[in-house]
Amino acid sequence: MAKNLLEQLREMTIVVADTGDIQAIETFKPRDATTNPSLITAAAQMPQYQSIVDDTLKGARNTLGRDAAPALVANLAFDRLAVSFGLKILEIIPGRVSTEVDARLSYDTEATIAKGREIIAQYEAAGVSKDRVLIKIASTWEGIQAAAVLEKEGIHCNLTLLFGIHQAIACAENGITLISPFVGRILDWYKKDTGRDSYAPAEDPGVVSVTSIYNYYKKFGYKTEVMGASFRNVGEITELAGSDLLTIAPSLLAELQSTEGELPRKLDPAKAASMQIEKITMDRATFDRMHEENRMATDKLAEGIVGFEKALVALEDLLAKRLAELENQLETA
Repeated sequence: MAKNLLEQLREMTIVVADTGDIQAIETFKPRDATTNPSLITAAAQMPQYQSIVDDTLKGARNTLGRDAAPALVANLAFDRLAVSFGLKILEIIPGRVSTEVDARLSYDTEATIAKGREIIAQYEAAGVSKDRVLIKIASTWEGIQAAAVLEKEGIHCNLTLLFGIHQAIACAENGITLISPFVGRILDWYKKDTGRDSYAPAEDPGVVSVTSIYNYYKKFGYKTEVMGASFRNVGEITELAGSDLLTIAPSLLAELQSTEGELPRKLDPAKAASMQIEKITMDRATFDRMHEENRMATDKLAEGIVGFEKALVALEDLLAKRLAELENQLETA
């Protein structure tokens, strides 16, 4: 019986679910799962997950006491909600869940370190080993330095909002566990910048970027794993077959599962090892120069951080509103 594309992909790449939707994770049974503020905000508004939100709010109220201001309770609950979803996800998957540090800390190394430790402490208090959690941090220079400190403490990190080879090299040289280069957002930028409606999968700028990062890592023997992310279509995914990991939204997982045909391996460490690639030594000055020269990476990193910040504010507002509803119900009971 012919295998579908998802089955073939799993033979060469670890498939990760890019969602906070627990039911979708149960359906596709990925090894790992990733979340971000936008995905958690979306999941928190689904009726089937209302109990997770409510339990998190009640826990925050119990921690702070009856006299604490509602805004403080909502803020603490917001801080805990991603972990609450992460714990539910870890009941389903055999591998790791990525939980994101507050995007508003993206340019603050010390605050990011503190928040990463805090997230891990929440998981450990719930009986989950830190080996099953990736702390997700934006790929700013400051974020990468924070991740380097956490990695030395045995806290594994996933560097997100990664758009350029300079970010990838800095991560690898700092011993980061995993990076998430954003394929689809790179394509979005180039379509807008060039006015083109589409690119053939092999010419897709996001695919080209991740391919170059993968080949660089394998050429020079870096241990940092490459996990392509943020896909816009199945063609981008099939062009990156062979990547260490790929994190894929449920809609595209479903499309892969329902599609048959041959899926050739496109990324191969043995081929990368024989390529002529120039090694780049990365320091702060080189990182800043390469980032400034890369308009796409400059635009998309800043835009991504702002987007996650907006999602966080929306989630805080959602929690404050729900807390008021819960406490009104108690008063009238």
